[in-house]
Amino acid sequence: MSTDIGMPVPTSPAGVRVERLVTSGVFELDGGSWEVDNNVWLLGDDRQVLVVDAAHDAGAIVDAVAGREVVALVCTHGHNDHVNAVSEVVAATGATAYLHPDDRVLWDMSQDAAPGAELADGQFFTVGDVEATVLHTPGHAPGACCLSVPALGVLFSGDTLFQGGPGATGRSYSDFPTIVESIRTRLLELPADTVVLTGHGDPTTIGAEAPHLQEWLDRGH
Repeated sequence: MSTDIGMPVPTSPAGVRVERLVTSGVFELDGGSWEVDNNVWLLGDDRQVLVVDAAHDAGAIVDAVAGREVVALVCTHGHNDHVNAVSEVVAATGATAYLHPDDRVLWDMSQDAAPGAELADGQFFTVGDVEATVLHTPGHAPGACCLSVPALGVLFSGDTLFQGGPGATGRSYSDFPTIVESIRTRLLELPADTVVLTGHGDPTTIGAEAPHLQEWLDRGH
C-alpha cells in the first residue's frame, strides 16, 4: 500500500488521507477474460476508513485497513474485477458493501450474496472531517458511480473517467453516448484541479481531461 498516488493530494486538518493499494487478477465478461491491475482506494484517518472497490485480494485489503473501522465499502460498479473480494472483506471487517441497484445485473454474474446496501446519487459518507458524495455516472455500467471529496480535491472515478478519456463501452450493459453525457454533466463541472483517482492506472485531473471532450466524441470511444 502506498500514499504516493502520483499527484499531490492534501491531508485534511483531522488527518484524513488517501491511500492506494494495487491488486491484480482477472476481469471476465462476455465470454472473455483479461489480466488486470486494479486500484483499491482507501479514504481514512487513523481510526476510520472508507474502501473504494474491493478488488482481487481480500487479505491485502484487510491488511491495508489495519484494524480501522470501515465506515463503508463502496463499489463503483459491478464488474467482477471491482467486487470479487467484497464478500471476504465484509466478513473480515464487518463492513457494509454499497452498490447502485442498476448494477445488480453485473454483480449477480460473479457474486452469490446480495450487496449490503444500495448507493444513490447524492448520498454521502462521512470519514473523519470529510464527506464523500456519490455521483451516479452511468455508461461504463448502468449503475456506475463516482465519489467526490471536495475537501481533499479528489474524485474516485472508478472506470468512468481515465487519463485519456472515458472508460470502455464496448461490452454488455455499457453505452458510449451515456458515459460521455455523465462525464460532461457530472464530472467536467468539478474544479479543474480536482485529482481524478481512477479504477486502473495513473491519476489525472479534471482540467487535463476537459479540453478533449470533442476528441472523444469524434473517435467514438
